[in-house]
Amino acid sequence: MSEARAATEADVGIPIPKELPVLPLKETVVFPESWTPLAIGQDRSVKLVDDVVAGDDRLLALVTVKGEESDQPGWDDLYEIGTAASIQKMMKVPDGTLRILVTGLRRIRIARRIQDDPYLVAEVEEVPDVVTESRELEALTRNVQSLFARIIGLVPYLPEELQIAAANVENPSALAHLVASTLRLRTDEKQRLLELTDVAARLREVSVILSRELEVFELGTRIQTQVQSELEKGQREFFLRQQLKAIQDELGEGDPEQAEINELRERLAELDLPEDTARAAGRELARLEKLPSAAAEYGVIRTYLEWILSLPWSQTTPDNLDLDEARRVLDEDHFDLEKVKQRIIEYLAVSKLKAELSGPILCFVGPPGVGKTSLGQSIARTLGRKFVRISVGGVRDEAEIRGHRRTYIGAMPGTIIRALRDAESKNPVFLIDEIDKMGADFRGDPASAMLEVLDPEQHSSFRDHYLDLPFDLSKVLFICTANQLDTVPGPLLDRMDLIELSGYTEDEKLGIAKRYLVSKQLDAHGLRPRQLTFKEAVLRLVIREYTREAGVRSLERQIAALCRKAATLIATGEAKRISLDEAKVREGLGPRRFSGEVRKRTSDAGVATGLAVTAVGGDVLFIEATAYLGKGKLTVTGQLGEVMQESAQAALSWVRSHAVSLGLEPEWFAVHDVHVHIPAGAVPKDGPSAGITMATAIVSLVRDRPVSDQVAMTGEITLTGQVLPIGGVREKVLAAQRAGIRRVVLPRENEPDLEDLPEETRHALRFVLADSIDEVLAAAFDGGRKRVARAAPVARQAAMPA
Repeated sequence: MSEARAATEADVGIPIPKELPVLPLKETVVFPESWTPLAIGQDRSVKLVDDVVAGDDRLLALVTVKGEESDQPGWDDLYEIGTAASIQKMMKVPDGTLRILVTGLRRIRIARRIQDDPYLVAEVEEVPDVVTESRELEALTRNVQSLFARIIGLVPYLPEELQIAAANVENPSALAHLVASTLRLRTDEKQRLLELTDVAARLREVSVILSRELEVFELGTRIQTQVQSELEKGQREFFLRQQLKAIQDELGEGDPEQAEINELRERLAELDLPEDTARAAGRELARLEKLPSAAAEYGVIRTYLEWILSLPWSQTTPDNLDLDEARRVLDEDHFDLEKVKQRIIEYLAVSKLKAELSGPILCFVGPPGVGKTSLGQSIARTLGRKFVRISVGGVRDEAEIRGHRRTYIGAMPGTIIRALRDAESKNPVFLIDEIDKMGADFRGDPASAMLEVLDPEQHSSFRDHYLDLPFDLSKVLFICTANQLDTVPGPLLDRMDLIELSGYTEDEKLGIAKRYLVSKQLDAHGLRPRQLTFKEAVLRLVIREYTREAGVRSLERQIAALCRKAATLIATGEAKRISLDEAKVREGLGPRRFSGEVRKRTSDAGVATGLAVTAVGGDVLFIEATAYLGKGKLTVTGQLGEVMQESAQAALSWVRSHAVSLGLEPEWFAVHDVHVHIPAGAVPKDGPSAGITMATAIVSLVRDRPVSDQVAMTGEITLTGQVLPIGGVREKVLAAQRAGIRRVVLPRENEPDLEDLPEETRHALRFVLADSIDEVLAAAFDGGRKRVARAAPVARQAAMPA
């Protein structure tokens, strides 16, 4: 070190000539009073060095290139400030390049360009340091020495001798050059330090750089220490685990983790998994083996493998396609519903011929309580299959159907996969209840997720988000239930074969009560048949005066209430046997719930009885009209939809345009406003089928003549007075029968729908088939003497169209 330093001090005193060859340097800055090795590769640079070495003074100017893009830098590519240097050694390399060792002498500036070829030659002038002796300069010098010493202790590539050398440098400028030449700084930073002539400013800049580098080196040291500590901790845990394993082997206890993994491997080997599933399970098991049991990922993979093991990838139950047995089971479980039963038998017959139970997805549509869910259970019992049911009413999250991805905490498969896990069979009867009540929000649209589940062309490779593996749903018999179809998306509805279940008549309810409901409730309340007797007249009384519904749920609740009363009397010893009669029914159920509502509601002028279809079956609507002084304005209330409001406007327009022919005063509408209201205002209503009812109510109001309390009507009205066909005839007619109506007005084009009515309904009611509103008014006010006919008995079809 002392020899090198002496040589440097000797070289510093060499005079600098005015003209020097210029050697451009890329990404290198040579400082005065420093030794720097350089590699020379360009031909003109090699020529320059050869000429310099051949000279006497061996001096040249070293100037840094501003950028890296230029392969052969020119004057414009060089910085103005550089260093005059002396070549101390030169060595030629076999590939034609040179290696030289230069000593920086003094700072120089390119004053004038002299020569471009074969290499650059310039006139240079020295740029001396500006030194102002002060306490600040001394303080800066000591600060740089201190910071540089701390960095040398942290950086492996800096030898400890540099610390001694820096401490012994008395010249502040030389100290700055020493620090700048030894640290790995950016080229622009080094050039900026070279160009600073004020030694105090240069030391201050060096202090800033050293503080920054010291912070980086200290942070790196802390990170390295932390990593080393974690490695040592991991190694220590590894050795301890190995020792624990040896102790457990010695005691015969074995490794519980390995035992668990071996158990999982054996269980996977026993299953007949599809190829993709087996490959994915093996991959996850291999990952599990490499993880410690304390790792968070360990539990996630363990749960995932358990789900794979719990699913019925190949387990099936044999199908029983005996059609006679199927008919017996359906008749045993359900009263009437002949068309529905026949449709199910046809479905099974096709499956028997194909030797495969496949085809369209069945969807039972009907009001509550008519047996949709129990039909699914009967089909499962008929086929000998497992039965699973899920309810999707109110489901708004798409992940409920397809599951959550494993990236989420607490993720699990969707309800489809969970239900199949519970069924333990790949081919159960899968009932999806309340499919019309699915919703959608920011979490997705579950109805769209159902498209893949219920599409026979897609569900053979159903992919749950959690499993992320294809699962074959083609063997599953899907059955859906719905109360109405308006809220079911069209694409989903297109994938299903609809089977409609209408409400029950009084005789059908009576048969269901005698065969099923009474015995079920007697058993549920601990009663024997001889302890409580239900006569047929009692059941009819309950059906007529205490229930008004399409299904039989309310009827079952009333029978249960009577059973509770009887059970109380028998349990307290007040009676041993009870035979119900009218008095006991009224004592147990209270006064009648439904009586002559139609007669009471239609006793005033301006009220007409209409028929409608709701989600719970058919219903009776009482459309009211009133008037007050005004200018012919129409007001409609009752939470009516746009279509129903337009029907009211069409009805009023027809009545006003035919006022003379109807025997009304034409000027009456000019001085009165009409208000049409449909009670039950909290229930939304819509549709065109109340048109003729509204027209009848308005005519009744203006004539001041009540409509017959025996008449109910349904049909759409046009501005020309025609009566157009409507839907839901069976449900509407059954609602009229339940309400005690004797005569029903229907559009003539709906005459074929009368064939679908039960025989008792066709005999109990009289039907008016109307083509125009005149015939409707005749039936409503004149007792229906015109075009009134009793529907001819029609044999109920033995088969339901496919």
